[in-house]
Amino acid sequence: MERYLCLTKQEYKNGDFRIIPLRDEDKYCIMNWRNTQIYHLRQEKLLTITDQDAYFSNVVSKTYNQPKPSQILFSYLNREECIGYGGLVHINWKDKNAEISFIINTELEAEYFQFHWNLYLSLIEVVAFKELKMHKIFVYAYDLRPHLYSVLEISGYTKEARLLDHVIIDDKFKDVVIYSKINLIEE
Repeated sequence: MERYLCLTKQEYKNGDFRIIPLRDEDKYCIMNWRNTQIYHLRQEKLLTITDQDAYFSNVVSKTYNQPKPSQILFSYLNREECIGYGGLVHINWKDKNAEISFIINTELEAEYFQFHWNLYLSLIEVVAFKELKMHKIFVYAYDLRPHLYSVLEISGYTKEARLLDHVIIDDKFKDVVIYSKINLIEE
């Protein structure tokens, strides 16, 4: 298992679910999920195996040994099966904030979206707030999945901003919604 230099722990768990540093063996299922969920991601085109291999070898692999990487990505596992992935991205170490990234297996979205998002948020908050001492974490979302907002609110996130007509999706302007949570356990 790869290890992040910036983390003292490499595994965060809740029952049968856990996040661990992104595993190379999960890259193709992640690629497939990203391709089927491209509509809500900041991804310009469908990924190929060549794209995914290059990203893992040129970007992801370099983050493990950095004291302050720009992103920290995890495989989200149910026992040993990868059912999602995400992490902290666009990390601003100076201002102590980071964006939350997370997607799950597309087949789980319809029935288990809220369950996995809530569970994942509880795990990534431990990484962000307890381990890295971040002040604030946030979700930047295209206004395409309103069912995400109730999940965030249940987990204690506050709607911080709505950027009107901020992105073009399918030739139409869409808003971006930002939800955030402040670290209340800071020392």
